Amino acid sequence: MMFESRNPATAELIEVFDLLSGAQLEARLDKAQAASLEWRATGNDQRGALLRRIAAVLRAQRESLAHTISLEMGKLLPEALGEVDKCAQCCEHYAEHAAAMLQDELIPTHARRSLVSFEPLGTILAVMPWNFPLWQVFRFLAPTLMAGNTALLKHAPNVSRCALLVEDILREAGAPEGLFSTLLISVEQTAAVIADGRVQGVAFTGSEATGRKIAAMAGQNLKKVVLELGGSDPFIVLEDADLDKAVEFAMKLRFGNAGQICIAAKRFILTPTIADEFVERMLARVAQLQTGDPLQAGTTLAPMAREDLRSGLQLQVDAAIAGGARLLTGGAVQDGPGWFYQPSVLDNVKPGNMAFDEELFGPVASIVRAADAEEAIRLANATRFGLGASIWTADSERGEAIARRLEAGACFVNAPVASDVRMPFGGTKASGLGRELASYGIREFCNIKSLWIAD
Repeated sequence: MMFESRNPATAELIEVFDLLSGAQLEARLDKAQAASLEWRATGNDQRGALLRRIAAVLRAQRESLAHTISLEMGKLLPEALGEVDKCAQCCEHYAEHAAAMLQDELIPTHARRSLVSFEPLGTILAVMPWNFPLWQVFRFLAPTLMAGNTALLKHAPNVSRCALLVEDILREAGAPEGLFSTLLISVEQTAAVIADGRVQGVAFTGSEATGRKIAAMAGQNLKKVVLELGGSDPFIVLEDADLDKAVEFAMKLRFGNAGQICIAAKRFILTPTIADEFVERMLARVAQLQTGDPLQAGTTLAPMAREDLRSGLQLQVDAAIAGGARLLTGGAVQDGPGWFYQPSVLDNVKPGNMAFDEELFGPVASIVRAADAEEAIRLANATRFGLGASIWTADSERGEAIARRLEAGACFVNAPVASDVRMPFGGTKASGLGRELASYGIREFCNIKSLWIAD
């Protein structure tokens, strides 16, 4: 069995990759376990020094790494460059701040001394998606290594070259053997790794359906698991919002990365007085999007990452229209080579419609019309997902009050939902369990140990 890497802009085969044999996988698990025993004994200075060297390699190879991301996954080159930069910043952040995040917490009790310490669990498996082939890895990897754990990566098959590049980056930075390893393995092999006693935890980012399977496997084997799953993020625009700003970020959030972002705005919930104008402005901007080679400067809409993803999106759009949504533009596969999908806008999207209830992971915007702010809140929460949400209003205090009522892991007022290494990232309801980033993320794969020292 082999994995294939194809150029989404042309569908041309780039490279094929052999999967690890059973013996090769066993050897890597053994090395990870051996490295874990040594790495957990290192201090923050040694761990931080490694992360700074990793960041330096990322910055030195910025252009070539971004080129590979664009070629293999289809991301626009400027977006790929930003992704590499974000990976380096994440490493530098944890190198600087992890010691404070993991320092003992003294607890006042009647004992002579009582405290909570944060100790490494061991080896953690990351099962990562293709849409941010480096960032998804490094936002897991930096805190995991700084916590004293070792790491294994099972990446999406279509970005196998990016997955192997992560291993190359750590090797060049001088990481000890076994500290990190990319595993090109099958679904069956992945299940075996989750069950293996040499692995103590699992981090997964991806679809809700696969996340449920990963969680079940981890639970069956009593392994700690962190899940960041899908979303149907609401983008609420109130009557007093700055429409220039709201439309600008609506376009970036919905059509950036060809709409293939977990925290991208999916449902645009509009109040009556601004709804028609917002839609008109969005349609004008959509008409200006240019598909093409992601490596070329004039391209503003990337292809979708895989043909099957595009086919699945078409089925969703067709079902949404059959269910009462009104197609304003797009709605079809783009003719020509590659896996491009026409930028699309659906209006009259209501609860019960495919475009409201499910995550549309591609360049399709769903317009939801609300009678007022109260109904906008109700509609925003009328989903099984709860990843991100944004509110657009001239009254920031009103916006904050609404944000506190929304069922989501991250709510942004007059700003696009984004992951920031300084803030915890994750969802609620069917959007996941646990948190990444900030101090909350680094502690997810720690043994939070109570120490009680009596007189």
